[in-house]
Amino acid sequence: MPIRKDDDHCTHQMHGTQFHSYVAPSRGSRQLCAWRTELEPGTAGAPHTVSHEEVFLVLQGSPVITLEDKRVHLSVGDVVLVPESATVQLDNPGGSAASLWVTTSVGLTATTADGDTITPPWTR
Repeated sequence: MPIRKDDDHCTHQMHGTQFHSYVAPSRGSRQLCAWRTELEPGTAGAPHTVSHEEVFLVLQGSPVITLEDKRVHLSVGDVVLVPESATVQLDNPGGSAASLWVTTSVGLTATTADGDTITPPWTR
């Protein structure tokens, strides 16, 4: 069914962050992936280069994004378009949790700083 209730998701963890997947090929989507990312206080993300565009919408907290070496503090309601082939890192240096809604297209991969390529399970 194309309607997802809040508790109808798969949760994955990577780099100290939780990814709650709602839309992905494994859940019936052919073109899009969408998930909620939750960052605990004090979380430092891993820099990675993405193969597809991503859109981030801040739902809660004050995360910090580093996009192509530019570091920006975000607030609730801010939206970030991460271009294809951009290097991005998402951190939560604050004292409270942060969450973001993330959308991309099917097939996203991420290449880490050490050259490993990851196909996140929440995009499959």
